Amino acid sequence: MKILIIEDEQEIAKSIKDYFKTNGIQCETAENYALALDKIDNYNYDCILLDLMLPDGDGFDILKELKNKNKTEGVIIISAKETLDSRIEGFNLGADDFLTKPFHLSELLVRMQALIRRKNFKGNNNVIFNEINIDILSKTVTINNKKLDLTKKEIDLLLFLIGNNNKVLSKGAIAEHLSGDMADMLDNHDFIYAHIKNLKKKLNTAGSGDYIKTIYGLGYKWEDD
Repeated sequence: MKILIIEDEQEIAKSIKDYFKTNGIQCETAENYALALDKIDNYNYDCILLDLMLPDGDGFDILKELKNKNKTEGVIIISAKETLDSRIEGFNLGADDFLTKPFHLSELLVRMQALIRRKNFKGNNNVIFNEINIDILSKTVTINNKKLDLTKKEIDLLLFLIGNNNKVLSKGAIAEHLSGDMADMLDNHDFIYAHIKNLKKKLNTAGSGDYIKTIYGLGYKWEDD
């Protein structure tokens, strides 16, 4: 799960990032409008946490840019602008939720998790694909009711593949999802091959179907046999 925090108040951004990190969520930050647009142009996220009042721009304009670029990230506005008009404008521009500062980090976390469940997994806490059952909250995976020993990276990879069922995902897209913008600093994305290989082996050994397909020259795809 990869989140972008667009927030100019560094202490708030850091507290969110640290709290989410303890819950196994990868976070990137953008402290101003220009950097936020650069991140949105170059990367994809599961959810964006958006402050409306940025030093060099307006958060509402970021919502407009997301719509213009046909981006599908979920957006939660986190703002001290607590007016009915700002809430209505935010929702009209495509925001999915609105949380007024100050807020409890635990509430932000559950709202964000609920939003991602609605967008990617039809609102369910359990992602079920044939014999595979993934409990998103407990981060456990079972196959035919038998628990599977997967690393956090492998569970993230499995959810990313199933969440993009029948779509070809490049190594770059997978690397970005697992490592964020750190992926840009890597010489290559060969580590993705190792993660895919290990995940396939564990799934197949536990009795799963062979759903991960290699699309030569393009990447990988999750599809039903």
